Amino acid sequence: MSIRKAVFPVAGLGTRFLPATKSVPKEMLPVVDKPLVQYAVEEAQSVGVEQFIFVVSPNNKNAIGNHFSDSNELERVLGDTGRSSLLATIRGCQLSSSAVQFVVQEQPLGLGHAVWCARKFIDEEAFAVILPDDLVLADEPCLAQMVAAREGLGGNMVAVMDVPTDHISRYGVVTPGKVHGRLIEIKGLVEKPQALKAPSTLAIIGRYILLPEIFDQLAEQNKDVRGEIQLTDAMATLIGGKPFSGFRFDGERYDCGDKVGFLEANIAYGLAREELHDDVAAVVLRVADALKSE
Repeated sequence: MSIRKAVFPVAGLGTRFLPATKSVPKEMLPVVDKPLVQYAVEEAQSVGVEQFIFVVSPNNKNAIGNHFSDSNELERVLGDTGRSSLLATIRGCQLSSSAVQFVVQEQPLGLGHAVWCARKFIDEEAFAVILPDDLVLADEPCLAQMVAAREGLGGNMVAVMDVPTDHISRYGVVTPGKVHGRLIEIKGLVEKPQALKAPSTLAIIGRYILLPEIFDQLAEQNKDVRGEIQLTDAMATLIGGKPFSGFRFDGERYDCGDKVGFLEANIAYGLAREELHDDVAAVVLRVADALKSE
């Protein structure tokens, strides 16, 4: 069961990264030398996604669109100066115009509303939702792991991980049922519960494979106390019908919507690059030594 379409909600204001995000979308912030949104697109490409649907704010379409478009002048300069490796790198970022769709989320009404905005581009088939500020460093991309695990099972699936109790109120949280290896039957979902009321410490991170029935539920979903339409609440209404699974992915997840998580991701991805590893490791050790002497 292949996934041909992926939705990328990239309409957030990125307020935690101001002033950097005043003119640059958060999803265009680089981890080492690639913007967050490119990692997300490459993960989608790893499972054969053919249609890339970006849900943007009224102000950030151009920056993201330009990144995935041709850059004729830059390509000419790189070609003329013999920098073939860099030329290949930027050409590798490009997506054909027929493969890309942009839909504007006019108001910041939550993740559920952002996904709902993409409805007209989704046919009667399962699709992926990828949140670019959730990076997963793994030998096999997180979404590829999910697609493989979902084979023969179908239904809806979300990536899950255990989080500390004092962080549980930041996430959608799973009520787990039967466990089969990395697959977990989902019996319930709750959005950002208080720690003492959480059904588990198993939290949803930004990877989803959803059936198109989600759009009907989102259309009927009431706004929460913050005036947002929550994807978790809409997903909860689908439990009990077709299979709904959580998947414990293999890899390390970095929350790049958080400043510390973003810095940590840059270090981890730098260390994972063979040509950078030794230099990055040396920097980390120097910083660690300096902290010891404080």
